[in-house]
Amino acid sequence: MTYFRLTCVATAAVLLVACGGSDDPARGALIDPPATLTTLTAAQIDAGTAASGLQAISGKAKCDVKVVALNYATAGAKSGESTNASGVMLVPAGSCTTAAALVAYAKGTDVQKPRTLANPQDSETFLLAAMYAAQGYAVVATDYLGFAKSGYSYHPYLHADSEATSVIDSVRAARNAAGTVGANLSGKVMFTGYSQGGHSSMAAHRAAERDYGTEFNVVAGAHLAGPYNLSGSLRIPNAIAGVQFFVPYLVTAWQKVYGDVYSDVKTVFKTPYSGYIENLLPNPTLNYTTLVTTGTLPGGTPNQARDAVFQPDFITGSQTSTTHPLYLAAKKNDLLGWSPKARVLLCGGAGDPTVPPAIHQVVMKADFDSRGLTNVTSVDVDPAIQATFGVGGKAPTDPASPEFAAYYGSYHGTYEPPFCHAQARAVFETVK
Repeated sequence: MTYFRLTCVATAAVLLVACGGSDDPARGALIDPPATLTTLTAAQIDAGTAASGLQAISGKAKCDVKVVALNYATAGAKSGESTNASGVMLVPAGSCTTAAALVAYAKGTDVQKPRTLANPQDSETFLLAAMYAAQGYAVVATDYLGFAKSGYSYHPYLHADSEATSVIDSVRAARNAAGTVGANLSGKVMFTGYSQGGHSSMAAHRAAERDYGTEFNVVAGAHLAGPYNLSGSLRIPNAIAGVQFFVPYLVTAWQKVYGDVYSDVKTVFKTPYSGYIENLLPNPTLNYTTLVTTGTLPGGTPNQARDAVFQPDFITGSQTSTTHPLYLAAKKNDLLGWSPKARVLLCGGAGDPTVPPAIHQVVMKADFDSRGLTNVTSVDVDPAIQATFGVGGKAPTDPASPEFAAYYGSYHGTYEPPFCHAQARAVFETVK
């Protein structure tokens, strides 16, 4: 089975109709008229899901799906900044006329600056169409700040507040576009996202309930394989798969947001990376694979890649000191300590080498449990992943084997997402 790939990081590493007012009426305003790019018929969607093996999880399409490009006003990462972001709205069409709940989706980590989800050929867009829009949900998905049509000068990677505004304003944009594109919205909003998007969707869910409770009828959140415990992730001794992409990305982004993560880039990054790393991601031309094959970022094992990029004192300090500037920035973007009102699903796979559930999902669930919350469930899809993609139904155990590299290289980006999206949709079905 070959599912739709959300990222290809590990391969490279291991070789939201209810009306309501915003506090800023400009946020979510449409900059361009919404443009219907195409309509995917139910037959086309079924052909795609059958060919990929996804249909066993997604089911057959019930609806055609309009693919609509959005460009909307939003806020930047710093107070007072106004900018724009682009994205896509997926509208149930054809025989599907019932009022639809709106799923606000946040995508996984992206290193390609020109990429937009307003592309019917994009595998992540097709996955959303098959899993949600073809099943009667409207979907809106942001490209985030700094991508595609956004004029923002950088992407504030894993910066919870700006992730939240990008997602929340995409919901407003979808509502503003609904009449033009024939979307019949019920007013119910659901948040979901995968990987970085799990962090973004939870940040947006938290902000929507906390700050805009009269504007949004949030009925559920399904946060999938997200890095919720960023400060805790700094403490683990071994690097995650994709460390050479993710950690420089967040270090340089947080430096641009806060200005105090470091005073000299050379104290953080070794040469030659220190010479260009601050403006490397997202990249106008390179993807995960070519970042490594061109030598722009190192390959090797996660620990080898980390040690090639980072100065050892910076890594040691972030691992051991509670006053280290990277640790303090991470604490600002942790998602621990809030209490959702709507139903919440946490989903991940225990074998995920990129966003280990033991560091993030398990800690997040324990944090919710510590306040006696009964509306949060946590699901481990690892058994299904092993049964489907393992060797003889089991995860390979020999690190030197090609099966081990192939399995764990595809785990986070390919194997895990469809199973977690199926879990998310099952929750959404109970509240739609």
